[in-house]
Amino acid sequence: MPNLTQQFWLRSLAAFAFWSLLGVAFASQFYFSSAQFGNPVSWSRALAYSLADWYVFAALSVPTIWLTRRIPIERPHRAQGALQHALASVGFSFAYMVMRGGIATWQSPTASFAQSFNALLFKTWHFNLIVYWVIVAVSHAFDYARKFRERELRAAELEKRLTEARLQALQMQLNPHFLFNTLHAISALMHRDVEAADRMLVRLSDLLRRALDTSDTQEVTLREEIEFLSRYAEIEQTRFGDRLKIEMNIAPDTLDALVPNLVLQPLLENSIRHGIEPHARVGRIEVMAQRAGDVLHLEVRDNGGGLNGKMVEGVGISNTRARLQQLYGARQKLELSNAAEGGVFVRLSFPFHPT
Repeated sequence: MPNLTQQFWLRSLAAFAFWSLLGVAFASQFYFSSAQFGNPVSWSRALAYSLADWYVFAALSVPTIWLTRRIPIERPHRAQGALQHALASVGFSFAYMVMRGGIATWQSPTASFAQSFNALLFKTWHFNLIVYWVIVAVSHAFDYARKFRERELRAAELEKRLTEARLQALQMQLNPHFLFNTLHAISALMHRDVEAADRMLVRLSDLLRRALDTSDTQEVTLREEIEFLSRYAEIEQTRFGDRLKIEMNIAPDTLDALVPNLVLQPLLENSIRHGIEPHARVGRIEVMAQRAGDVLHLEVRDNGGGLNGKMVEGVGISNTRARLQQLYGARQKLELSNAAEGGVFVRLSFPFHPT
């Protein structure tokens, strides 16, 4: 992005090119119209006179633009601003005639300044006023466009900060929920198998360390997410023993994809709590990840009793749904339903984007 000095010179060059093009355009008109009415002039003379006209306007446009920014014609002082600019337009026209008269005297030494000034007074007075108001209007238009862009940028920045704050709040809600549920499981195991409970505490400390290290990160690679999930699965495996079978079917081409931080853990926890824990039989949970074009599909499926009656989403599912909405908007989808072969599946779909 250009720095302030570069921006100044780029704008100055653009302004010089604009006024020069106006001068060339009016020089062409002067040249051809003079020839048409039988009073031909040379191209160099037509160009010199026309450029002199418009370069004077260019010089006077600088204080005019400055004054327009100091005295904008807008509420609540619109009438006062318009009156001040009306007085300034008179000064603009007078200044143009003085400057252009001096240049005309230099271009044609036979003509006096008074003659040049009087000729300009009758030929350009009203045109000068029109040029002044055109400069004011264009300056206002550019200022409005600049302010509109600045408001858009501020709004976008505020929206970004709001989204980050919402995501941070959702993640803060998720971490204690995960911790309390795990500690509850350890507490229940403590009365039956102290050594197993001790192993769970050690693994939990590793998980908490990792969760704290990534607490400010909204997206991680699927590889990191699966590593975290595997450690959490070890805790639950210690708790349930042979009653729990967890299978990971992760397509290799998905491992570098970015996914919401801690997106799979609450889904696995939900499957264990509602699909496996209430039943005495062996429970199986399958975690899958696959890519379909530009979409990443994540799925957690269990062989539990399925959804009975009215479905009520707990903290894990509702939190995940809210985070997906904040991160991906309409480009995401969360499905929670009974599987045809029994049990429940949760399927997440959102844009595939690698690191």
